[in-house]
Amino acid sequence: MPHAVSPLAPKHVPDLPEISGMRLATGAAGIKYRGRTDVLLALFDKGTAVAGVLTRSKCPSAPVEWCRARLKNGRARALVVNSGNANAFTGKTGRAATAFTAKLASEAAGCRPAEVFLASTGVIGEPLPAQRFDGIMQQLAKQAAPGRFLDAAKAVMTTDTFPKVATARAKIGGATVTINGLAKGAGMIAPDMATMLSFVFTDAPIAAPALQAMLSEAVVDTFNAVTIDGDTSTSDTLLVFATGAAADAPKITRAADPRLKAFRAALSQVLANLSEQIARDGEGARKLVEIIVEGATSKKSARRIALSIANSPLVKTAIAGEDANWGRVVMAVGKAGEPADRDKLSIWFGKTRVAHKGARDPAYDEAAVSHYMKNPEIKLKVALGLGKGRDRVLTCDLTKEYVAINGDYRS
Repeated sequence: MPHAVSPLAPKHVPDLPEISGMRLATGAAGIKYRGRTDVLLALFDKGTAVAGVLTRSKCPSAPVEWCRARLKNGRARALVVNSGNANAFTGKTGRAATAFTAKLASEAAGCRPAEVFLASTGVIGEPLPAQRFDGIMQQLAKQAAPGRFLDAAKAVMTTDTFPKVATARAKIGGATVTINGLAKGAGMIAPDMATMLSFVFTDAPIAAPALQAMLSEAVVDTFNAVTIDGDTSTSDTLLVFATGAAADAPKITRAADPRLKAFRAALSQVLANLSEQIARDGEGARKLVEIIVEGATSKKSARRIALSIANSPLVKTAIAGEDANWGRVVMAVGKAGEPADRDKLSIWFGKTRVAHKGARDPAYDEAAVSHYMKNPEIKLKVALGLGKGRDRVLTCDLTKEYVAINGDYRS
């Protein structure tokens, strides 16, 4: 059953420009959904480089294993993504489905199966009826055209309430290059190296090793700094494709090349935008929550404490109820297993310090903070007073709607 668009959805959807060297098509294979598109085919010109980060789950999906084995080659000619079925925990049947899908796509694209990348999202444990791609793959290849990024984002949605797209431009040398991205994800999100499904496309001529280095760096404070419910998906996949078709752009082979400074920033901008949209579309979400931890012994420690707060059902339900229950934040800091000193701890809700040096702040105004909690965007800050470590994560509140969505997900 479709759900109402999240009240936190962006008010403006950007127009994504065409990217030379690639084409997109979407279709309805009937994997699970009826009356909507559920498969995406992207075709790339020869010479397209690819980089990616994938879930660290010990129960990865068959498409994740397929991509992991082929990323080392650094070349891509096609991408096939389906929604409605994750092709995870499907054994030999799942591996056969990926091989069959890659064969169909390679024949349609005129390339080798090893140059085809795959991703699936949806229900875990149900065999993927890949034979349904047989009747539409050639048709999709014929229909593929430049642009169509918004249609592509819609085709990969599951419990998402809005399509997630982002775009940016940057200079490499004297040439302008474009970066477009799309993502899907609303639940089962606590990324570990990647997030649900996300695909980024650029016409920049960047070699795969350099692209991989930049992506692995950029994902740390974007996708990996978002959590909805503390559950890491079996299917987390983030891939970046660089067609190299930008006019007059110099070929880049090293991530340390100073000409990549603007591109690196633009890539991070796109990933940050997409990851925030995922937080805004958390299943049943009514509040976007930013959590900042500073004064930790290290950035790593600050991240763990921030995630402890962000993943706490008690913190998240208090925010959903618009209750400034800062005691639950104290609890989450204390359980994180990281260095903390109760008597040095300070906590802010918005601009109001609610706790200081192990006790309620004497200037704390309950009425003012209660009013602040009615905002759609909430900021919590924790200062540990132990060092210079700082980090930031995004999450959302936990509402009754989250339970409703996940209680009947397979119905």
